Amino acid sequence: MNDRVTPPMHATPDGEAEIALVIRLPWEDVARLGQEAGRLAAQHQRAVTLDEAVSHRLRSRPASAAHAKPTEQQQPPAVSALPRLSGTA
Repeated sequence: MNDRVTPPMHATPDGEAEIALVIRLPWEDVARLGQEAGRLAAQHQRAVTLDEAVSHRLRSRPASAAHAKPTEQQQPPAVSALPRLSGTA
């Protein structure tokens, strides 16, 4: 079934969890992650892996869950708030 040696998820000493997964990316996305790693390396004055760049990008971007129910501010105005047309169609 699953011949991987490492478990798919484990806890890290800093109180977080680490999930191992494999994804397929176009080379353009890999290049963007390389640029992100370069920016982070310059900022932190040390080498940064692509894994760290991905983690940083996921943490620094606001979560956008398309499946989530929009907040009250994001919801479009109600149909009853639209102006009424006079006359018949």
